[in-house]
Amino acid sequence: MSHYLVRARLKHAFANDLYERLGKRDFLHLQPFGASITRALENIRQDPLTGEAVWEEEDYCSPPLAMERRAVLDQYFDEIRVKKVSEGEGWTNIDTLPALWGARL
Repeated sequence: MSHYLVRARLKHAFANDLYERLGKRDFLHLQPFGASITRALENIRQDPLTGEAVWEEEDYCSPPLAMERRAVLDQYFDEIRVKKVSEGEGWTNIDTLPALWGARL
């Protein structure tokens, strides 16, 4: 398993839909990554300097996030970029950034 720091542009027209689906736990059933992507997207941060959504994602795919992109990410995000990090390093690097969802989740 690998971990990646993910940066992407949220498609604002779909932000409310993503938020509602997270609230309903719609992605949990996706195998093998449902729990991981749900946890990551619930804790997503926003970089105020770039406007990007930022999170750490664990992944088993090659190329990285291939299944996640097909099932969820490409619907809600553009310009998805990944950087390999050690487990927890991504979250540590972005923990001072504001939460994308604020106090909503």
